Amino acid sequence: MWFQQQAASASATWEGVAALTRRMTHDEPGLRRRLWRKLLREAASLPFAEEVLTAHYCAFDHKTPVYVKAVLVGAIVYFVVPDHLIPKYVSLIGLADDAAVIALAIKAVSTHIKPEHREAARRTLARLRGEAPSRA
Repeated sequence: MWFQQQAASASATWEGVAALTRRMTHDEPGLRRRLWRKLLREAASLPFAEEVLTAHYCAFDHKTPVYVKAVLVGAIVYFVVPDHLIPKYVSLIGLADDAAVIALAIKAVSTHIKPEHREAARRTLARLRGEAPSRA
């Protein structure tokens, strides 16, 4: 939206586009901040983002047994690595296998996932989405 507003204010000529590009590159820190803020907000809107973060917090808890860490880190790596069964660019279907792997991993080690792991995931998502933290 910001870019569209800037583009609308610039003339519709190539010179106007070049001037807009120069203005944007001069504000590189601001552009980076807006880019990362938008990317994090979009990532936080994934339907299973809370489960991924819960797996992360459990996997990196020093009290979690090694075999549980291995299962959860394996699922997280599957989510992060772009080459696997169904490519992510195949719309929602591309994320279905990721969600299934995360769900299976969490189910397999559910006795080791503590309320504090889930609460940390909720707090992180609230922060990424720009929401006020819940007091639940």
